[in-house]
Amino acid sequence: MSAAPAGSAVVGADGLARCGWCGEDPEYVRYHDEEWGRPVTEDARLFEKLCLEAFQSGLSWLTILRKRPAFRTAFAGFESRAVAAFGPADVERLLGDVGIVRHRGKIEAAIHNAARVLEVVDELGSLARLAWRFDARFDEHGRPRPFTGLHATTDESKAFARELKRRGFVYLGPTTLYAFMQAMGLVNDHVPGCVHRAVCDEARERTLLPSRGD
Repeated sequence: MSAAPAGSAVVGADGLARCGWCGEDPEYVRYHDEEWGRPVTEDARLFEKLCLEAFQSGLSWLTILRKRPAFRTAFAGFESRAVAAFGPADVERLLGDVGIVRHRGKIEAAIHNAARVLEVVDELGSLARLAWRFDARFDEHGRPRPFTGLHATTDESKAFARELKRRGFVYLGPTTLYAFMQAMGLVNDHVPGCVHRAVCDEARERTLLPSRGD
């Protein structure tokens, strides 16, 4: 991992400037370049990220990223209806799966939260429609927010956490949710100078976001 400050852009061996946090690990660089900060509106990917952020607690994201294929297999592609139907036998199966993080509380939380996702879908039509209510890319006047540094939490992530708690979700606090928001494009935290900051802004403008029309 690069020793550069988290809020700095660093020029890599390929001559491209990137956020310093991604370092030079090829898998981490690929995640930074192709996923992090790109707007996501597919429910399965949003649910997957909520689960994996909860599993990450106490671990590095790179550890989870390397285990993501095994997680996807173990959790039925993070299709919420399938995961919500998991029972005690599935919990024991998952606890025996060396490819994932074997933590009973987090496994049971993923199953519990899948049922909560179904409730959201029944009410709003999609998980995306709820998540994108907390879009933090613009200020109250609709203007793009300037980069002000990397944060652990924001007012939006705290509000998001309160809403999910009200709906019965677990293991999803404001810090976890801000990491989710950064990754799923609800906020653009690519640092100034990173070649992907403008790319993510453009992707945001091309994407029909569920919150528009609420």
